Amino acid sequence: MNQGRAVAQAIDALRRGWPVRIEDGADGLTLLAIETADDERLAAFDEGGRADVLLSGGRAVTLKLANQIGAADPAHAVLIERTDWLDLAAAHALADPTLDLATPLKGPFWSKTLTSPRSAAAGLELARLSGLLPAFFVRSGADEDVIGVTAEQIGRYEAPDRLRIVARARLPVEAAERSEIVAFRNAEDSSEHVALIVGTPDGNPPLVRLHSECLTGDVLGSLKCDCGPQLHAALRAIAGSGWGILLYLRQEGRGIGLINKLRAYALQDQGFDTVDANVRLGFAIDARDFGIAARMLSLLGQDNVRLLTNNPAKVAGLEAAGTNVVERVAHAVPANPHNEAYLATKRDRTGHQL
Repeated sequence: MNQGRAVAQAIDALRRGWPVRIEDGADGLTLLAIETADDERLAAFDEGGRADVLLSGGRAVTLKLANQIGAADPAHAVLIERTDWLDLAAAHALADPTLDLATPLKGPFWSKTLTSPRSAAAGLELARLSGLLPAFFVRSGADEDVIGVTAEQIGRYEAPDRLRIVARARLPVEAAERSEIVAFRNAEDSSEHVALIVGTPDGNPPLVRLHSECLTGDVLGSLKCDCGPQLHAALRAIAGSGWGILLYLRQEGRGIGLINKLRAYALQDQGFDTVDANVRLGFAIDARDFGIAARMLSLLGQDNVRLLTNNPAKVAGLEAAGTNVVERVAHAVPANPHNEAYLATKRDRTGHQL
């Protein structure tokens, strides 16, 4: 089966509450996403009520499991032993950290030896690709009647080298009437990204902005982040520089998806900063792949760029993927009372600089 098709089918299955089998050589696990399971699906998946629970290492730390050997490394998946009282409702409370204040007393839990760590890690990544919480009921053994995918296929799913230009058109925008929009699609996973080319290429490296999609900030005018103001300021700066490119990347919530980003917002309202919120949900601090942006620039014939950013990770990500950043141009917008702490966290904990 085509690699992209196998992963796409697995993503669809998880979102629908169906089990998925992840193989890694002789090892493998069958997973049922806790977020989309219901009592009927769980009973069909686990008639005896003995399926263990798979969580991220970050979530295990929150549940005070970091002192146990099986959960000693927060970067690894953790297998939690199933008990009689760990039903679907309790599993939801385990999976979703936004419920911790409503259900503060959990446990005791015990971690078990994970015999298929690569399959487990691939399962957590598949949850991110699906926009779901990284938490599963899990069982071992062969399952011929469920959708199967390999750990390697999951790892290759968002490969930038499958990105292609599929459409382009003139698009006058408020900041620059002389602009062209270019659409890209990844043949592996059907994800779509766009570039806005502002002005006319003049032989000099373009001023480039990598902007990750933010529905709440870009469209709804959220004051919790600086995404909307950054987007519009970037377009003005590119237009003022003579020519350049804005890449609009479909990587909502630093790569964790819209719904999980809203969960991170809820955790921020409980007192956690943006970094701890992502980790508490079981995700990386930043799950974006800037190799996608490098591929887009390459397809546009631009291998040398001036990068409009305060984020050193964007510079490193582009250069690692073969794009030469000849200059980093600072990009700052004023703070407001709702995002002051957010901007301070980006400065102090993720290395953003002016």
